[in-house]
Amino acid sequence: MKKFAKLLVALLAILLVLTGCNNGGNGGGEGGNGGGGEATTDKPLVAGYSNFSEKFSPFFADSAYDQDVQSMTQLGLLASDRTGAVLLNAMDGETVAYNGTDYTYYAPANCVVTENADGTVFYDFTLKDGITFSDGTPLTIDDVIFSMYVLSDPTYDGSSTFWNLPIDGMAEYRSGMSSLRDLLFNAGRENTDFTYWDEATQKGFWEKYDSATVALAQEIVDYCVANGYNEEGDIAGAAANWGFAVAEGGTIEDFAKALEEAYGADVATMINTENAGSTVDDLFPGLDEYSVGITTGESVDYIRGIQKTGANTLRVVLNKVSAVALYQLGVTIAPAHYYGDGSAVDVDAHKFGFTKGDLSCVRAKTTKPLGAGPYKFVEYKDGVVYFEANDSYYLGAPKTKYIQFKEGSDADKLDGIVAGTTDVSDPSFNVNKAAQIREYNGNGELDGPVITTSMVDNLGYGYVGICADAVNVGGAANKGTEESKALRKALATVLASYRDLSVSSYYGELASVINYPISNTSWAAPQSTDADYAIAYSKDANGAEIYADGQSAEDREAAVMAAALSWFEKAGYTVADGKVTAAPAGAKTEFTAWIPADGTGDHPAFMMLQEAAKTFEKIGITLNIKDLTNSSELWDALDAKTADIWAAAWGSTVDPDMTQVYNGANASGSNHYGIADDTLDSLMAQALESSDQAYRKILYKQCLDIILDWGVEIPTYQRKNAVIFSTERVNIDTVTKDITPFYGWLAEVDKIELK
Repeated sequence: MKKFAKLLVALLAILLVLTGCNNGGNGGGEGGNGGGGEATTDKPLVAGYSNFSEKFSPFFADSAYDQDVQSMTQLGLLASDRTGAVLLNAMDGETVAYNGTDYTYYAPANCVVTENADGTVFYDFTLKDGITFSDGTPLTIDDVIFSMYVLSDPTYDGSSTFWNLPIDGMAEYRSGMSSLRDLLFNAGRENTDFTYWDEATQKGFWEKYDSATVALAQEIVDYCVANGYNEEGDIAGAAANWGFAVAEGGTIEDFAKALEEAYGADVATMINTENAGSTVDDLFPGLDEYSVGITTGESVDYIRGIQKTGANTLRVVLNKVSAVALYQLGVTIAPAHYYGDGSAVDVDAHKFGFTKGDLSCVRAKTTKPLGAGPYKFVEYKDGVVYFEANDSYYLGAPKTKYIQFKEGSDADKLDGIVAGTTDVSDPSFNVNKAAQIREYNGNGELDGPVITTSMVDNLGYGYVGICADAVNVGGAANKGTEESKALRKALATVLASYRDLSVSSYYGELASVINYPISNTSWAAPQSTDADYAIAYSKDANGAEIYADGQSAEDREAAVMAAALSWFEKAGYTVADGKVTAAPAGAKTEFTAWIPADGTGDHPAFMMLQEAAKTFEKIGITLNIKDLTNSSELWDALDAKTADIWAAAWGSTVDPDMTQVYNGANASGSNHYGIADDTLDSLMAQALESSDQAYRKILYKQCLDIILDWGVEIPTYQRKNAVIFSTERVNIDTVTKDITPFYGWLAEVDKIELK
């Protein structure tokens, strides 16, 4: 469904906003430099894309596709390398080895980090001289300060969480002011206190809000009906397909109410995330009028911790260590003269390029970005974004003068390369797509005379979860006992034994089995060469290894069953003659696994569940498989903690913080596993309070071991994505080398040449 594609896009957008290093990391292999030199051709390079939302602002872009558009035009304060690590000394070039090759990266600034004895942290930035925006205006430290203040404004509602950093004085700056929209929504339709607005304003807001949510709900229903997902009038079914619960026989107004409950006052995000074609301006014209800040209490007009220390230097003071600070502080440097309201930035006079609480001047430029990046935005017309090279780009003029981002379907992404209408794209990748590419190339390979394929690990991983609240011995109150953990490990032992078979059957070479609940893309992921690396659930309850070299399939299954029975016995189950014959009080012998496989078994973990069910039957345990045609049923079950076992996938970000997923305080929210472990919570908190990556990796390894010991997650697969290039039209030697999830082909777009 389109909705679920949008959720993935949102995850990618979060990553891009967090890194904040849009094209700041342009660098070259083996000490290479920037683009440099004249364009080799006036032919445009055409990239196949999915649909844009026309939010091309460095402050307000949401989707990964809109993020790519704005990143072409912008420059980040700091650079990041191919592992996602932020570089502090790239102003004159910083060389980092990756995959056996030295790569040099460049950024407009250096940063010195000082952790002080009193717990505060100084981030001292020095900006490179001589950089200009694409309109010729000099880029200065004032533009950096302007950008930081936009992201800190009490009415800012974009994707960045810069405002959430523990910057000295940030809380005081944001207090005492809220957007009119938030105040109106929180006051409600029946409000009679008109201290901060009049009755006409309140009435107008709610009329527009209700009209927008009803129109959005209707658009979703129409989309589902038009595409054959639901019958005419099936509002509840369409809502379910979009991830919302509406009672059978519910009305459009009921669906609108569900949207309101999900998003509250954040109507812009609601429309941008849930739409089936319309924009915010289509459904809620004039929304920006309600984004203005209203002063309701004490506030200050500057942030103490953002300090201009010289003509080209800046210090940001944090009150405590934050592991994610560098990702947020490497802001995109937006031009104050373009995005601001025309007033100069004067730090001493507490003037920062716009009026606090009024970002209308910034929002007005959302569809037309301007910055210091390698390309200038020309226009967005008829589904195509047009770019022209920024000849004043600080790393040298790009090699290709014109680039176009062209909207199309996923099928267009591959077909367009073959037909010659696109030169680069990123189709959803699977065994069938890989087979098509091999056939087009005529050599049985993914690289050939027609298409060159760059394989990239997906920023996320697939897993099978076990809910501790539903699977335990003695009820949810006892979910953390050794007996409950042993029960879940008994189930996990059998399930894990079929990962290789299931993943290879579904993905072939396009995915690999993982053994820890973390994406292989993360620097914190344990490596097979580590001394304490272990295969997940590969030991019995006595610590003996299950698997052996040269083991036959029959011996392997027998070893797995014996190990599972040892865990069942430890959990208090009665075992006799190789079977479970009775469960202890407060436990069961029948479990249900939920899997969103479209009712046809189309899922990489489906075979794993099928084969495990056969093995469980042999040892007296029943595993039912619930193959869902409507995946929203799974999310409802996870929220309600009624799914024993389920298959799903996580999206990841550049930092491996696990708090949202595993913290005991979230056990009723996004922590679907129900894991609640004080030691785990403490380790995760410690990891966030350190900037020492080596130390953090040690802490996260301990976290991963605790999660596995709870038996709530079976790491399953790390799949690959692909970026494909036309071998016939693109000079492949000029394409970004060693593309990673954190360093895509656009990172060195200024170097790409067409033939």
